[in-house]
Amino acid sequence: MNESAKISVKDFNLFYGKKKALNNINIDIFEKRVTALIGPSGCGKSTFLRSLNRMNDLIKDVTISGEVLIDNLPIYSKDIDVVELRKKVGMIFQKSNPFPKSIYENVAYGPKINGIKNKNELDEIVEQSLIRAALWEEVKDDMNKNGLALSGGQQQRLCIARALAVNPEILLMDEPASALDPISTTKVEDLIFELKKNYTIVIVTHNMQQAARVSDTTAFFYMGELIEYSDTKKMFTSPDKKQTEDYIRGRFG
Repeated sequence: MNESAKISVKDFNLFYGKKKALNNINIDIFEKRVTALIGPSGCGKSTFLRSLNRMNDLIKDVTISGEVLIDNLPIYSKDIDVVELRKKVGMIFQKSNPFPKSIYENVAYGPKINGIKNKNELDEIVEQSLIRAALWEEVKDDMNKNGLALSGGQQQRLCIARALAVNPEILLMDEPASALDPISTTKVEDLIFELKKNYTIVIVTHNMQQAARVSDTTAFFYMGELIEYSDTKKMFTSPDKKQTEDYIRGRFG
């Protein structure tokens, strides 16, 4: 690939205390694609995902070496403003976590913190974010309803709208549909497909079918190592490594 990577990870290692959680990860993730991270529980995929917006900084005794570049800027450098980084690199968690506020206030929260006070501007951001998150039609007549009163699938889309409201370029999704019923899961998958037109998306999933459906490229992690990374179709039909094939075919994990 000649295009320059949106995210470039070089010789990246991460330790929790003395335990090595990520071992010498090298990967280029390209713009406006969906990259799925797969692998058994505890293999490092969520740790890797959280490394891309420095969420691991919040955990005691974490040390890293190597580099993570976003748009060629080293995000672990001393000069990086982590708040700005997390605006650019939004995160959606496995368990939807709306604030105990109205739907409107959930989405307006980020823009307000970033200094937007104008009511018309906030209204526009909230509406556009909910439209992008495929939730507007369901909630537009009930914007004062508490976000926690929504269904699980709606709550997850509200969290996606909240992430979109601060205008990120990258969305990190940590098993965004694992707690949802099949219909809500389909809605979230359809949404991912739409969002990749404008955002670079990295998604952790345990669900092989989901990885095959939503992603353009797939990275297989095992025991803290990146075993294989390639075009999703290729990985699911003719992986290079036997280990990858065994995992995809359900022989372990």
